[in-house]
Amino acid sequence: MSPAAGIRRYVAGLTDGLFASGEELSLVALGGARDCVPDRLAHVAEPPHPPTNLGWMVVGLPWAGARAGVDIIHAPAYTAPFWSPVPVVLTIHDVSYQRHPEWFPYRRDRFRRAFYRRSAEAAARIITDSDFSAGEIQAAYGIPASRISVVPLAADATFTVTDPPAPVELPAGVRSPYLLHVGDLHERRNLGLVIAAVLAARRAGTLTPAMALVLAGVDRGVGSALSAMAAQAGAADLVVRLGAVDERHLHALYRSATALVYPSLYEGFGLPVLEAMASGTPVIASSAASMPEVLGDAGLLLDPHDVGAWTDAIVRVVNDDAERGRLAAAGRRRAATFSWAHTARATYDVYRQALDGRH
Repeated sequence: MSPAAGIRRYVAGLTDGLFASGEELSLVALGGARDCVPDRLAHVAEPPHPPTNLGWMVVGLPWAGARAGVDIIHAPAYTAPFWSPVPVVLTIHDVSYQRHPEWFPYRRDRFRRAFYRRSAEAAARIITDSDFSAGEIQAAYGIPASRISVVPLAADATFTVTDPPAPVELPAGVRSPYLLHVGDLHERRNLGLVIAAVLAARRAGTLTPAMALVLAGVDRGVGSALSAMAAQAGAADLVVRLGAVDERHLHALYRSATALVYPSLYEGFGLPVLEAMASGTPVIASSAASMPEVLGDAGLLLDPHDVGAWTDAIVRVVNDDAERGRLAAAGRRRAATFSWAHTARATYDVYRQALDGRH
């Protein structure tokens, strides 16, 4: 399993959907630690190989697939074997590394970009999460549209509204009211915009000083700067950084938040938007990239560079009970149109196309 939370959710949801699909399909996990693989999945250990990602893709995964006798290999996250005796389906969730390398200024990222490109070129079929991402893959790698299938994600069934509401236990240091962001803290997430908007509303007296911004996700290098931005404005209590949170606390955070704020500049899908809608949480999101495809008209879509628009929207959602109720209801209806059953069915169709050699 990938260490990335979004990839783990994708693999788990897709696996459950495929098992429930009724198709005559055997699923085998290739390599990795057995205790990281769902119990009902068969598992084939990888042979010895160089202890690198390249060693895994060039030696470990192809040989594990051959040992298992599989008909197709599905690589669920960006990298795929460079050679394989059977067709390879590769899921690419986004190509931010290729399209915006300035967000990843680390020494090894040029090698990662080359590895991702080679994986895309070698795959028989590519799955991605949104029309936006499909267009980005075509632009980044020159992959023809005929080799790319758009298969949206879904929220786990545990992200739901219960009647009566389920009791929640918030993480230590979190008190209502608060705005919520879920996802790694990264430059492309554009979170300084929300801080600026909340500070502007506080100065105008249109937002209670008790309103905090709770950040649930691993810090990828911008957390200290976000906290410093609030502290320098005399509002050190504004930013609450939790790091990674467990499932129990994540559900509690969604259900108790005044709104999810998602000002990202670039997303291949934006699963937290869908999870928030399923949880009955109003969503204020960026109008960039894939977010309009996911949110539709069930939330507020705003220019990710317009602080004034975000200030006005946050104030309106926080202070208007009717608006929050409208957005919560619209979000639940929208989230119900996405399902892992649909994701699994569409993915199975891609498997058939790859096996049949159809592009």
